[in-house]
Amino acid sequence: MDTRQRDNAICEWLARAHQNPAQAWREWSPSGGGVALLPLGRAFVAPRLPEALVYAAAGTVDLQEAAAYLAQALGPVLFDGRTMGGTYYPLTWPLTVPVWKHQAVAPLLGRGTYLGVPRIERSQPPGTYWAVPPRHVGDLCEPAAVDALITLACNTARGTKR
Repeated sequence: MDTRQRDNAICEWLARAHQNPAQAWREWSPSGGGVALLPLGRAFVAPRLPEALVYAAAGTVDLQEAAAYLAQALGPVLFDGRTMGGTYYPLTWPLTVPVWKHQAVAPLLGRGTYLGVPRIERSQPPGTYWAVPPRHVGDLCEPAAVDALITLACNTARGTKR
């Protein structure tokens, strides 16, 4: 499978998160703006990570270095620099735990929330883009890895041991 076929397969997988996948494709079109509003909760969820949290875990404020860290530590992550000073959204499996323990610092967005998801090729600003794009269909961050990153960032911010 070449890169274009892989990217189309990933987009098709993401579009299926929408009740009407054709709507996601329309929103991804140049006339649609290139970002589809996908419902969270069924196929995936996304904690809202303020950039300061990610930078504390990554040990850098450089966008490219932070993206490299996230690629190694997590997996697919969106970045939106237009909201709240910069926000990262790792896509992860819907959680089976009744309560998200990081709600105060990294709210979990799930059912009833829509997330702006760009086409897979969008990997640079302006606007929302993939800091770390999915590598294959079904590629999501492991919830335990997201939990560990948030815990590390909080401990680093408090000056406690990594």
